[in-house]
Amino acid sequence: MENQKVFMKKKKMDCCVCSPMASVFRPPRNTLCLSCYEGARSMMAFLDKLESETDVDKPRNSKVSQPNSTKGISCALKWMKEMQEMQKEENERMGFLEGFSAALRDELHSDVQIKPGDGPSIPAHRALLATKSEILRTMLECDECKTPPKDTISLPELSHEELRCLLEFLYRGTLPKEEVEKHVYSLLIAADKYEIPFLKKFCEREILMVLDSSNALEVLEVSEVCSNSILKESAMISIVKHIEDIVFSTRYDSFALKNASLCVEITRSLLREAKNRNCVQSSLSN
Repeated sequence: MENQKVFMKKKKMDCCVCSPMASVFRPPRNTLCLSCYEGARSMMAFLDKLESETDVDKPRNSKVSQPNSTKGISCALKWMKEMQEMQKEENERMGFLEGFSAALRDELHSDVQIKPGDGPSIPAHRALLATKSEILRTMLECDECKTPPKDTISLPELSHEELRCLLEFLYRGTLPKEEVEKHVYSLLIAADKYEIPFLKKFCEREILMVLDSSNALEVLEVSEVCSNSILKESAMISIVKHIEDIVFSTRYDSFALKNASLCVEITRSLLREAKNRNCVQSSLSN
């Protein structure tokens, strides 16, 4: 074991990539240490995966060359630099489009009022709303909403704050973290009702990032409202994993009163998990 450690230390010192003396190494001493070797393999595997995805998704006029692991790490580095330049251009484009957010904030040439379930209406712009949601487009094109130019449409299921966040997302494509934390469930339901796929994916990602035993019941409940299989499956796994902490909590009592069918599903998932565990244990013992 000691000899192996000495050997690995020597290899680390002789590495032609990360060693302090890498610049003076020449063949046959240009070896790789284990860390650099594994890192290079992981990077090339990642680029292989991107290459397979790029074959399908790459636009014809894209300025980015396809990653190709057979050309070596130097070509991979070139591709990564091109991606960095594209990211800079994307950031500049997003900054340019911030004018939409200013139009909402300053009520610039607004032509429709959006009324929430409580509080005052919020001025918005028909054209932008119509491009973000087919449901909103239909609502705006109905006979009652064609004239005059300052008509009002109602979204009564949303509070004033929730509506403000929904509109901000439609105009900007993102939200501050604190707003997401407060309104993510309401926004997910709105994304489902008004068919806004990008907002739906955004909310899914944010919910899954913070999913744990403390909020699994809420996630399960909202997933049922939205018929969201991804969130439902993830929430159910978390609940089964932490079943004792959840079932004996006070929040489960109120949850059970409102969601009898989901409680049945939790019980069935728990029994399936126990059965699978017993099968694994039996196979190991045999």
